[in-house]
Amino acid sequence: MIEDLFIRNKMWSDERKAERVDYFQRLSNLQNPEYLWIGCSDSRVPANVIAGLEPGEVFVHRNVANLIHPTDLNMLSVVEYAVNQLGVRHIIVCGHYGCGGIRAAVSGKGLGLIDHWLQPIRDVAEAEFECRECGTWSDTDLDRLCERSVASQVKRLARTPILHAAWRSNKNVSIHGWIYGLKDGLLYDLNCTIASNQDI
Repeated sequence: MIEDLFIRNKMWSDERKAERVDYFQRLSNLQNPEYLWIGCSDSRVPANVIAGLEPGEVFVHRNVANLIHPTDLNMLSVVEYAVNQLGVRHIIVCGHYGCGGIRAAVSGKGLGLIDHWLQPIRDVAEAEFECRECGTWSDTDLDRLCERSVASQVKRLARTPILHAAWRSNKNVSIHGWIYGLKDGLLYDLNCTIASNQDI
């Protein structure tokens, strides 16, 4: 029931205050994260939880399949605010194995509006994999596509005017590509970090 969420919230709040009386007072005066997390909307991949971070330690943007679209004003506003106002030093684009968005992108089925959103995944699949319908993609193939999509999104973000301007003004900000394993709960670095215009 929806009312249970208020009960759980009260329990969580009470637990935090029991640990530290000024927990919420301190939190309300603090937003100084080092990290911006751009992740998937999947409910099994909550940034704070899987990275072991507390509220206030990571600024978060989530969308289906953690994609970077150069016309997504919501995502671009988050990135601009994180880089220019919060001064984040690390932007993490984090995908996850078993991503439904990845599977849907190469399913060959028309799903409606989301087909437009998922186009960058199909672009990666066509450029870097033998073009196949999803029925012939193994789970291992889909996992590799998840990884390649993340690396592609890191490059797409690095090409935005926001990041170019940040690096021109000598801001120390890096973009990292990570992937999360649903089956083991671990984060993996895909070694596609970009830290300056020279890395693109």
